[in-house]
Amino acid sequence: MAVEVKYSSNGLWVAKNGEHYRIGLSEKGQDDLGEVMFADVPKEIKTMKAGDSLLGVEGAKAVTELESPLSGEVVQFNEELLNSPEGLNNEDQKSNWIVELTNVDISEFEKLENDIQL
Repeated sequence: MAVEVKYSSNGLWVAKNGEHYRIGLSEKGQDDLGEVMFADVPKEIKTMKAGDSLLGVEGAKAVTELESPLSGEVVQFNEELLNSPEGLNNEDQKSNWIVELTNVDISEFEKLENDIQL
């Protein structure tokens, strides 16, 4: 099954793999933030709504809250980010993902961009 990737305007990528949607920091997000030094991962959350805080991030250029582009049930958070937030600086989606969701409304995914908006 092919993985489909879309992008949100706030600097996130979303990879759809079957019923699972993995969200991570895109090149735009990395550029907007600069080198990430701290990430506050809300790992106790079970469900998420679009617009909810996904991650608090402190980077060289900005301190911000990244908002989830999707609503759904949380399958897992990337707990490696708790000890190694610099994983968000990596271009590899295997390292810079934040959360994985399921039970996502496909229309929310379809509204995302096909390309990174720089």
